[in-house]
Amino acid sequence: MKKLLAILLAALLCLSLAACSTPSSNEQEEPDDNTPVATPEDDGGEETPEAGKTAMTAGTYTASGTGMNGAVTVEVTVTEDAIESVTVTEHQETTGIGAPLLDKDGNVLTAAGEAPLTYVPAQIVEHQSLSVDTVAGATITSYAILSAVEDCLTQAGANVDEWETAVEPVALAHDATADVIVVGGGGAGLAAAVSASQNGASVIVVEKNGLVGGDTLVCGGIYNNPDPELQSKVEMTDAVKSTIEAALAEEPVNEEHAALQAEVQAQWDDYKASGRTDLFDSDQWFALQTWINGDKVANLDLVKTLTYNATAGYDWIRSLGWETADTIGQGAGSLWQRTHSSIMNMGTGMISTYVATIENSDNIEIMTSVSGTHLIQDDSGAITGVIAEDKFGNECTLTANMGVVLATGGFSANGEMVQEYNTSGKWGDLSQVMTTNRFSCSQGDGITMAVEIGASLTDMDQVQLLYLGTVKDGTMTKYPPRCLSGTDQVIFINAEGERFVREDGRRDDICLAVFEQTDDMYYILESGDGNFVDLDEAVSGDGFTFDYLEENGYIYVGETLEELAGKLGIDPAVLQATVDDFNAAVDAGADEEFGRTLFNCKLENGPWVATPRTACVHHTMGGVTIDTEGHVLDTDGNIIPGLVAAGEVTGGIHGGNRLGGNAVVDTVVFGKLAGETITK
Repeated sequence: MKKLLAILLAALLCLSLAACSTPSSNEQEEPDDNTPVATPEDDGGEETPEAGKTAMTAGTYTASGTGMNGAVTVEVTVTEDAIESVTVTEHQETTGIGAPLLDKDGNVLTAAGEAPLTYVPAQIVEHQSLSVDTVAGATITSYAILSAVEDCLTQAGANVDEWETAVEPVALAHDATADVIVVGGGGAGLAAAVSASQNGASVIVVEKNGLVGGDTLVCGGIYNNPDPELQSKVEMTDAVKSTIEAALAEEPVNEEHAALQAEVQAQWDDYKASGRTDLFDSDQWFALQTWINGDKVANLDLVKTLTYNATAGYDWIRSLGWETADTIGQGAGSLWQRTHSSIMNMGTGMISTYVATIENSDNIEIMTSVSGTHLIQDDSGAITGVIAEDKFGNECTLTANMGVVLATGGFSANGEMVQEYNTSGKWGDLSQVMTTNRFSCSQGDGITMAVEIGASLTDMDQVQLLYLGTVKDGTMTKYPPRCLSGTDQVIFINAEGERFVREDGRRDDICLAVFEQTDDMYYILESGDGNFVDLDEAVSGDGFTFDYLEENGYIYVGETLEELAGKLGIDPAVLQATVDDFNAAVDAGADEEFGRTLFNCKLENGPWVATPRTACVHHTMGGVTIDTEGHVLDTDGNIIPGLVAAGEVTGGIHGGNRLGGNAVVDTVVFGKLAGETITK
């Protein structure tokens, strides 16, 4: 028992030290009667328990441990000398992290890896021990189960110390050969694996966590691309027109800028001549807007690759089974109404789509709890494989016949690395700023591996913050649905009840403004107007009920604005004046104070909901240098044979400010492209 308590205390200490990087939650799995039960028969029969243990009182016992999102309740059945079964009966853990990954029909996707809610109980029963392995990337949930089972054994009269028999770990890493080795099982890595497989290659994916998904799993699940059908239902207001007019009026900084600007100008002239009133958009305008609002830092050719292939990427992943809403919106920081939203909560829809595809494939293997550590380079300089290591320290060699895809993500959760490269001058000290990303991801592993073999780096000083992190731990979770894609229906107020920024503006501008407010925080304020749903039926973007959010301090709710002001400690008269001024701007169709261009409705009726948020490190735009086919380049600008990269591990695509939703486009477009390139 002392040993287990020591482990728990160590885990809590690590969590405290890494508060800026606590794993996000993205979907609540409702308790049901179908949670898998671990029994000795599940693993080939009951092991003989160690002789001499204190006899227990046979029966079934219940206890709870504290998981990532709340209590994890287990039911344990014991005989006098054995643990007969362990069942998780209630939990609110994240699908794909603490709980098994599910497909759109609610079926468990076993190819995704091991989830603690099923894996830990099975291990306890199989080994008749509490000293079983935890799941990488989900240790909080793992320890919650172990703590609850220990409580049950104590209730049964056991001497818990006698149930801590050491369990010999089974090596997860093994030497293997495939046409393509993909390092990283997030969105970009899985896209690359599926794409390479579609092109006839055998693939091995290595993922350091216990389940695939990475930070894509806990992203907002929004995807940008022009969509004439859905955008035809959106009216283009004069305020929105001013955005494109301003971009076309800019003085070009080079010939490429001028050429792209001329293309968009011709399209815009045709649009105006047609007399249309629906929303204008095109691949070229998407590219121009992405490049301009990335401060013209990015490689314009890479930007064009991203935006010109966005619709094809969207069609491709939808052909695999990803489902999106039949409306178009404007994601937080996306700057244009071209955002599609996933039907399933956050990134689970995309990840489950890839995994379901992989489960139906006979040439893709996923190795979870295994990390790539070094790239293997032959005498000619070509990359021929990966040295990998499982969580127990066992090393293996993975040989690639065609090459390696690097898709390990960025480095937002590596505070030391963020500080090292935070030299752009945009941000102050980021050492105490939390991150929206999972601590077990976004550590910069792939960048380190690539530099070891001579790869070049691009835009490493470009770090993006996002203003949607919780004030508790920075995670981008437990927020009302409109926080991500309802920019047109909310306003941002500070602790004094006043607006302080343009809500539909750039992410960096909003974050800098947040840091100027009291306690570096603000509230997202929404009313019962627009597309608000009944509070009794409403859930957050990641599946939590509003009752849960309110009870745990993630939101504040008032039937009247005055009631809400009282809960926030804000002068009701000030808050009312703020809302009145905004409503006047909606009536006028212009926001003279802050320059907002996107309006959907006035805020007039309850219920009123305020969500406290803060700015957190979110995305690192820098990474390995690639060309438009995804080849990784060395420091002399030459292609490194056998090595391509995709996703946040790369640099040069987003520049100094990434548009909201473009990271998901990046994973799909460049992930698919990486699979095609490596198999050519």
